[in-house]
Amino acid sequence: QVHLSESGGGFVLPGGSLNLSCVASGRTFGFYVMGWFRQAPGKEREFASAVSWSGNRTYYADSVRGRFTISRDNAKNTVTLQMNSLKPEDTAVYYCAAELGGAWRSGTYWQSSRWPHWGQGTQVTVSS
Repeated sequence: QVHLSESGGGFVLPGGSLNLSCVASGRTFGFYVMGWFRQAPGKEREFASAVSWSGNRTYYADSVRGRFTISRDNAKNTVTLQMNSLKPEDTAVYYCAAELGGAWRSGTYWQSSRWPHWGQGTQVTVSS
């Protein structure tokens, strides 16, 4: 079992940046593929990005590719999401997620139902 806790959300003007962090409990952080999802009001939770166990491979949704960067520090049990050039449509609750690799290997990492472990979420609001 892994416990996830996000931080770093807030209010930002369009074009601005935010850096989200997710800290995981326990000593097995390196066993998990880590991801970020987001959920806007009235919409389903959607995939944003994922990073492999070592951090050498990443995936991004088309909507965030080129603007967001995911990274992880296994020594600090932390995964971060650097978000640049933010747009109003990026407004959502952002969730950190963890899974042991089944979704990653099968290519279904974009499906939220394949991720068993979730944080409580952090609100990101982009507005002028």
